[in-house]
Amino acid sequence: MAPTVHEWEFPLPRTHTGMLQGNAVLGTMIWGEGGVLRVTVGRADFWDRRGGIRWNETMSYATIRACLERGDQETLQRIFHAGERAPGEPPWPSILPVGRLELDFGPARLTRGTLNMADGTVTVYLNADGAEHIVTLALDMDAPVLAIRLPDGLPAPALRPVPAWEYVGEYLGSIAFTPPRLLDGALAGWVQTRPADGPLCVGYACIDGEVRLAAVYGEEADAAAALTGTTFAATQARAAAWWAAYWTQVPAVSIPNERLQFLYDYGMYKFGGLTNPTGVPATLQGPWIEEYQLPPWSSDYHFNINVQMCYWPAFHGNLLNHLLPLFRLVDGWTDTLRHNAHVFLGLDDGRMLPHAVDDRGVTIGGFWAGSLDHGCTAWVAQMMFRYYRYTMDVDFLRDTAYPFMQGAVRVYQGMLEADGDRLTLPVSVSPEYVTKETRTPWGRNASFQFACLHRLCEDLCDAAAALGETPDPAWQAIRAHAPKACTIGAPGAEQIAIWEGTPLEESHRHHSHLAGITPFDIFDLDDPAWQPIIARSLDAWIYHGPGLWSGWCVPWAAMLHERFGQGGAAELLLESWERVFTNSGHGTLHDADIPGFTLFGKGYADKHAFAGNKEVMQIEAGLAATAAIQEMLLHTRRGVTHVFPAVPTRWRRAAFQGMRTDGAFLISAEREDWRTVRVTVESPHGGTLRLANPWPATRLTRGGETTTLTGAVLEIPMTAGEVLVLTEG
Repeated sequence: MAPTVHEWEFPLPRTHTGMLQGNAVLGTMIWGEGGVLRVTVGRADFWDRRGGIRWNETMSYATIRACLERGDQETLQRIFHAGERAPGEPPWPSILPVGRLELDFGPARLTRGTLNMADGTVTVYLNADGAEHIVTLALDMDAPVLAIRLPDGLPAPALRPVPAWEYVGEYLGSIAFTPPRLLDGALAGWVQTRPADGPLCVGYACIDGEVRLAAVYGEEADAAAALTGTTFAATQARAAAWWAAYWTQVPAVSIPNERLQFLYDYGMYKFGGLTNPTGVPATLQGPWIEEYQLPPWSSDYHFNINVQMCYWPAFHGNLLNHLLPLFRLVDGWTDTLRHNAHVFLGLDDGRMLPHAVDDRGVTIGGFWAGSLDHGCTAWVAQMMFRYYRYTMDVDFLRDTAYPFMQGAVRVYQGMLEADGDRLTLPVSVSPEYVTKETRTPWGRNASFQFACLHRLCEDLCDAAAALGETPDPAWQAIRAHAPKACTIGAPGAEQIAIWEGTPLEESHRHHSHLAGITPFDIFDLDDPAWQPIIARSLDAWIYHGPGLWSGWCVPWAAMLHERFGQGGAAELLLESWERVFTNSGHGTLHDADIPGFTLFGKGYADKHAFAGNKEVMQIEAGLAATAAIQEMLLHTRRGVTHVFPAVPTRWRRAAFQGMRTDGAFLISAEREDWRTVRVTVESPHGGTLRLANPWPATRLTRGGETTTLTGAVLEIPMTAGEVLVLTEG
């Protein structure tokens, strides 16, 4: 069942307070105040691809290690070209802002807007002389076309094009751009050329009480062609059909927390607009690019958590096909990733993915520690294998995932060294961490890297078994001789360290040293050897608190609590995230919107962080919050699926339908009066479901026959297409 309509109140005074529409290529943010409705237009693929770093022979592991061990930061910065650029060129690639269209309704006043998530339609209400009028906007889900139906009872609004040049023209002019060419014929708008890529035309026309807009590559004629035959009714019908098909796949969720219910519903709506399989793989902002600045961090591909968070809802959300554009993109970078591995370690069969790249895999920025973070490669490998486990698509495993996983582990093998019977990583990083006193961004044996490595090797062994291949003995040797985490502290007081000699010293936005708990799931949380170490590590993490967290940290923190059944803590964090890290229009923010929770972005010394309209939006936190809500209701730990594993104790009821889990099973469940009352399992592909028993004894019903099952973990073989029902025995 599709979510309901949600309402926004005007004024919506800033771009990122706007209501969102997106098709993973074109995005709109609908906002405004007074009588002026503003429609900001962005494209997820509108790059200036000049600049960036292509790996060369100076970027070898041996050279980098030597620089680090002698403390030679100057050479490192020179190797990675930090801050350098050729005259008239940017230092690295970036997505470009496009602009907006303004509709001025004169004395009429915008009062409210509604988003119908069932069909993607936005309706804006205006008041003129006591009468209500409506403007309706529909975005085509398969073409970069927007249609706006104007009110019948009002004069046509004045239309004003606002190219992004009005805000960023001075900078763009400094890097060889020329001003846009304005269109003033039957088709209005502008054409923005680029120094090294083709032009983009934003063209619109007012026809029969409608405004029809296209943002296409090419010239005026190309935009006109895109609008040929386009009407509001046709656009809305196509969008409605797309969304209807989408919502039939999305699990329905019903929970007794209105904030979290909205976060789930709106999150799954945004996921569709961000990851439409016919569109562009998700970047930091997807298609929702503001017009008033170049997007922060270039709206690039950040692979040290951000891209992954964008796609987390796909798995339990039963939308696995939405992952394929990302996997095709990364697979298309194979030559570049092999080149990186060859330069780094002399390998011919490795793959190495830096943490920040453009859509060609070209490295962005001069952050050497991010380029050295091989966990980025392993994390994509984890996503690929998880995709296989949730689809059982053996062809994908053989042709795409397994070769990528093998290439990733080869780079780790090149960095590992033996220390007696123990394998070590002499040089390693933990994402974005620097030591408190010495400000050193690296160390020996980073726990994050070992979590990535163990997940990778375990998945490789399982993948080989699924393909009938002989696993490389080195993978099992790594699992046997590499630690799962680096610990610190006297015997009986150990906790997980960032790396050797460095505990978590202060609040930090990247919970990377705890990644072995989730998302990499390498620990048996009941293992008596690790249980006290993990408990002390969590206590230390909680003690340091969220004082330096950014927006995307909070949902991940909720998911960590969920692994231990702490649904109340997860609920509190997600509610706090919604209050602190979303704005008045539900826009997801990197920095805090209110002071008091964290110093990241808005402390008491900076109470006007958004002066000049410059919010820092990133999309991944909203999707991670959606996934965290999914994992309150269902998640898998060490191959065992848990139903309602982290539901807050105060929730009397909860239900979900059609959530996908490991093994490609679809699960529905109901909870009433604080107890699980029913679990339904469908197996599209067949296999053995491993399920944490919801009751002391379970009644299993299938094919009209009933059996009673006991034990902590139920192992239930199922045939393809079979459906079974579990109730308390």
